[in-house]
Amino acid sequence: MDCIFCKIASGEIPTTVVYEDDKVIAFNDTDPQAPVHVLIIPKEHIASMAEINESNSAVVAHIFEVAALIAREKGLDNGFRVVSNCGESAGQSVHHLHFHLMGGRDFGWPAG
Repeated sequence: MDCIFCKIASGEIPTTVVYEDDKVIAFNDTDPQAPVHVLIIPKEHIASMAEINESNSAVVAHIFEVAALIAREKGLDNGFRVVSNCGESAGQSVHHLHFHLMGGRDFGWPAG
């Protein structure tokens, strides 16, 4: 499989790790859209949110626990955003489930 996030999760491609355990890895986004912009991914390859099911959904709950922990550690007391794009028309460019944790600035809605 030629998945860049699988290669990051396995250590094949180096990155700036913010958090790691046996289920997930979190690292700084290479094209940050906010002062804090961290990607959180499962180490197991799941292509997108469309593939979440009963057998793999526990990792998503864990990702949100990790997101809250990182937000606290980064001092995002005024708020933060967690986003996951599902499918190309929604802006998903890497087909490995990932969540963007962004904070440190004000956000508009729906974009910005």
